[in-house]
Amino acid sequence: TTGLPKGVCLTHHNLVSNLRQLEVIENQGFPEDHKLISPLPFFHIYAYLVSMIYCAWRGQQMITMSGRFDMEQFCQLLEEHRPQRAHLVPPIILGLAKSPVVDQYDIAGALKLIVSAAAPLSSDSERAVQERLRCTVKQGWGMSELSPLATFNTDAAPRSGSVGPLVPSTLGKIVDEQGNSLPPNESGELLIKGPQVMLGYLDAPDKTAECLSESGWLRTGDVAHYDEDGYFYVTDRIKELIKVRGYPVAPAELEALLLTHPNVQDAAVIQIPDEKSGELPRAYVVLKQEGTETEESIQLWVKEQVAPYKRLDGGVIFTDAVPKSASGKILRRLLRDQVAEEAKAASEN
Repeated sequence: TTGLPKGVCLTHHNLVSNLRQLEVIENQGFPEDHKLISPLPFFHIYAYLVSMIYCAWRGQQMITMSGRFDMEQFCQLLEEHRPQRAHLVPPIILGLAKSPVVDQYDIAGALKLIVSAAAPLSSDSERAVQERLRCTVKQGWGMSELSPLATFNTDAAPRSGSVGPLVPSTLGKIVDEQGNSLPPNESGELLIKGPQVMLGYLDAPDKTAECLSESGWLRTGDVAHYDEDGYFYVTDRIKELIKVRGYPVAPAELEALLLTHPNVQDAAVIQIPDEKSGELPRAYVVLKQEGTETEESIQLWVKEQVAPYKRLDGGVIFTDAVPKSASGKILRRLLRDQVAEEAKAASEN
């Protein structure tokens, strides 16, 4: 989502290993007579392996949707089929927490558990959907290069805001910019080693060498930390961090804060260049109702809750929709492209 796509080479061994790792965690609370709903695209590794292949392997019933996600159709399927489990991404979960469509259907209490992956989900969003649908939410984390799972919460002990502990047969560590391992509660880059790690990128040995060491450690490019109990917390992509006067600002942190605003439906944050500070955060905001907020009111609301270098001094732009991939990740590069085009047009004038 930060650049052009790369071909990830996964072996049969990678995929089967990840299925077995998933099974150790999921068989504790996902009996074979339970139904799963997964409205996600099956060309994405999350839905392909964690939803489709896993259910086919276990012989479990799976309900899905075709075409673009539609909240009304999804709620109809929940009401009709009463699945106990759902595999979702944060934008859908946010919709379940905020959309008025949900109140038109008898679905509260139908789902027992929602699995969230593919992008960060804040604790506030977790709580909002749990209270509305009377179900549990647990998170996992991974990437295509990991087949995809590396960390996953159990049903019995999900930790709010965390993507869970490492799955079986997997090693993980947090390192600083010099490659030194960091202790609990210190943020750095997350590295993973295990049988689910890819062979490399197709026809791209240089790209492979950049992220995959000879000893098998994969540099994920994600900023994360872990607590004393071994639960991991993923903040954002390293490439996405905004550097304001040398201070790192995670866009996902500001996005999660904006989503707690009562009049905000959705939000994305990117960096814009600034001569004095280097970069500044700019927010693209979708309002629940047009005209209820101004750029200044949103900036002031954020200013009262964050450190000075995290303020939205790059401005607030109101928009009809935040660009996202089919898996629900915010496509910030498209917004950065818009900024670059604006700067080019301004210089030509």
